Amino acid sequence: MTIYINKTETEVSDGITVGEVLRQMQFPESDIAVAVDNKVVPRALWDSTQLQTDARLTVIRAVCGG
Repeated sequence: MTIYINKTETEVSDGITVGEVLRQMQFPESDIAVAVDNKVVPRALWDSTQLQTDARLTVIRAVCGG
């Protein structure tokens, strides 16, 4: 199925979870926040939140600095 990660079209298997997508795309396991269709998904729910076709993930990386 097709989903979008930071506006980039990506093909993934049906029934995939947020956590599985993040691991497949090799995002870091810390210092990121994820929203699905503009709703923040708490880290504790990443492995139980299944994605639907055309889901839009926004992955934000925390950056230190000033």
